Amino acid sequence: MTDRRRRNASARRHSRTRQITPRTHWLLLSVLAVTLSTALLLQGYTHHMFGIASDDVSGARGRSEAVPNEVTHGGPVIADAATSPHTARVKARTIALTFDDGPDPVWTPRILDVLRRNHVHATFFVVGTEVVAHPELVRRIVADGHQIGIHTFTHPDLARLAPWQRSLELRETQLAVAGAAGVTTALLRPPFSSRNDALDDADWSVLEQADAAGYVTVLSTKDAEDWQRPGADRILSHATPHGHAGQIVLMHDGGGDRSQTVAALSALVPRLKAQGFRFATVGAAVGMAGPVQPAGLGDHLQGMALIKVLQGGDWVVWLLGVLMYAAGVISVLRAVVVLTAARRHRRLRARRRGRSWGPPVTEPVSVIVPAYNESAGIEAAVRSLLASDHPVEIIVVDDGSTDGTADLVESLRLPVRVIRQPNAGKPAALNTGLAAATCDLVVMVDGDTVFEPETVRTIVQPFADPRVGAVSGNAKVINRGGMLGRWQHIEYVVGFNLDRRLFDLAECMPTVPGAVGAFRRRALLDLGGVSDVTLAEDTDLTMALCRDGWRVVYEEGAKAWTEAPASLNALWRQRYRWCYGTLQAMWKHRGALVQRGAAGKLGRRGLGYLLLFQVLLPLLAPVVDVFAVYGLVFLDPVRIIGLWLAFLLLQLLMGLYAFRLDGERPGPLWSLPLQQFVYRQLMYLVVIQSVFTALSGSRLRWQRMERYGSLQAPVVAKAPGNDLPPQNPGFLRPAPYDGRPEPARYDGFPEQAPYDGFPEPGPYDGFPQSAPYDALQQPAPYDGLPEPPPSHQGFRQPGPYETPQLY
Repeated sequence: MTDRRRRNASARRHSRTRQITPRTHWLLLSVLAVTLSTALLLQGYTHHMFGIASDDVSGARGRSEAVPNEVTHGGPVIADAATSPHTARVKARTIALTFDDGPDPVWTPRILDVLRRNHVHATFFVVGTEVVAHPELVRRIVADGHQIGIHTFTHPDLARLAPWQRSLELRETQLAVAGAAGVTTALLRPPFSSRNDALDDADWSVLEQADAAGYVTVLSTKDAEDWQRPGADRILSHATPHGHAGQIVLMHDGGGDRSQTVAALSALVPRLKAQGFRFATVGAAVGMAGPVQPAGLGDHLQGMALIKVLQGGDWVVWLLGVLMYAAGVISVLRAVVVLTAARRHRRLRARRRGRSWGPPVTEPVSVIVPAYNESAGIEAAVRSLLASDHPVEIIVVDDGSTDGTADLVESLRLPVRVIRQPNAGKPAALNTGLAAATCDLVVMVDGDTVFEPETVRTIVQPFADPRVGAVSGNAKVINRGGMLGRWQHIEYVVGFNLDRRLFDLAECMPTVPGAVGAFRRRALLDLGGVSDVTLAEDTDLTMALCRDGWRVVYEEGAKAWTEAPASLNALWRQRYRWCYGTLQAMWKHRGALVQRGAAGKLGRRGLGYLLLFQVLLPLLAPVVDVFAVYGLVFLDPVRIIGLWLAFLLLQLLMGLYAFRLDGERPGPLWSLPLQQFVYRQLMYLVVIQSVFTALSGSRLRWQRMERYGSLQAPVVAKAPGNDLPPQNPGFLRPAPYDGRPEPARYDGFPEQAPYDGFPEPGPYDGFPQSAPYDALQQPAPYDGLPEPPPSHQGFRQPGPYETPQLY
């Protein structure tokens, strides 16, 4: 098959590729977010807003002018409070035992056992949250013949709540009882209530609202004061009546350790029976007809649904807690691993500083520049390549650009070969350039990247080792201005650079970035060229080379400057493509997990690291944010803020160390706290979107990224027809072309330390880039190596499908 037929076939395959952006998962995620938020709100309200507390915490009562006199001096059972209030007293020699704050899984069954042994019935005023947690105990209470009353849902002081909260407390408790035991009750005991003469105006408003909702309020006449835990004897003394008047005795079966209550109850019932008292429920003690009735079908179903929802919320909170701890452990583990690896890597580099890869590599290099609508930066890229201090053959493959990219390169009249082809995607463009290349070594560079003069020479030196098949260069972000650029700069240094040092030691480099990478041409041809079955062609190609037995190394001194996205929309598209493509490449090369040698290291170390720290961790990381918000609202905000600051401090320390290793000024790290509120969340969504896209089987096309014209081109003194070697006076601004807007000024390249650069990220910014190969030493700055002349002679002339240029 000819080159032209091969390109046309690739274009046809590319045109048949479906461009599907899944939408269903966003609906599912929205439903999940709403459900999760509702569950957390309910769980937080029901478990942390109020809670069961001792009966003495409600504070002093106010004025009682609104409380009717007949209620203040009446019986403990109050009815018709909103209309014509009246009260009822317990019959003489009758004891109505009442138990608040349950059901409790430990103490309620023991109290029920005592009552059963003594053939006594009592009334249990239950808390809604405890009913939801232990519905089986409510069913046992009813089955044993005891009476049920409600004690609100979360045990708040109703007098201090708004009317709508009071209604919610009563209604939800009633539904919980209906769902648990299939009954409804008209009996209410407000939390922190006691006797009639303790009612104030706020309490009376509660009773009036409860009466309007159909409730009868039950207070007490004898408080056993078991909530103070004074000892079983004191509880027994407080609960024993003086005289023969009927009593409603207040005790507790929940809210804490009730062992003293159980012991006192075991002695109280036989003693009072011996004194001639009988025991009855509240309803029977005052002659109330049927306060507990079977629940209607609607209330029963709603109650069951409420219990399931709240139990599900408890389970969700538990699961989120587990995931939060898992995310925390993984984050700390990653920090320890990468910092340890970075320190060891630095020591190894220091010991190898005087060594090199081997004899100097001076042979010419083919530089392939795939370009699709790159007119904003292609001139700067080409001029920087021509300024190289190493002989280069530059091949620009225009992949069907519509902005005049190829025309612009041709108009420069520089020694550059331009190949035009219909739009078929970046892999096809690279393969076209690979087929046209005449050199044994090939450098691939994106059209938005500018090389330094020594970059090409530096990146090919590792090929002195015949085992090396590919070399990753060090791409650096040029447009660091603005908050978004600063955040990407931080992420590159703290994330990618530390990770690549780890990959160096582990010998499992997964990616040679497309912005600056060098390859042996025969190694690529043996693989069949650049594959187009994944969107991350650079990661796919690097993994294939590793599995084919080639060593892939990192050359830190080969620096290049590239543009990073300057808008959230552009950043989203770029990272979505990277992340999705990396997932494709990981799945394609999953067989490396069971291979031996270099392939096995890639599979078990590289792919394992990517899966754990760059896929699972971003998926779990939102749990930390969710719990932070949940904790600020419902838990101890001081503790939550402290944990967040500790997490931020860990990141800051990692950032300072990474910036030091890279020779970068730590100034941008001041924006690290702000990065947590926007940038991290965007990256989480990118991973989620990519995972759903991968699971749905959809494919994305090679998308054009926005270019901003922030690149700078070196001045090349060699004009068409001029045999003078190219000069390198520094990076200057390219001349305007066809009315293109002048790019923003960039104040030159900063001085860099030995670890100054940050590699161009692979298919996803969260995925670490290639690190130096552990078994290879980093060469010195090639001291003593001869400076090869920048001759461009000896390259063949363009073929008939190429644009002829002057050399």
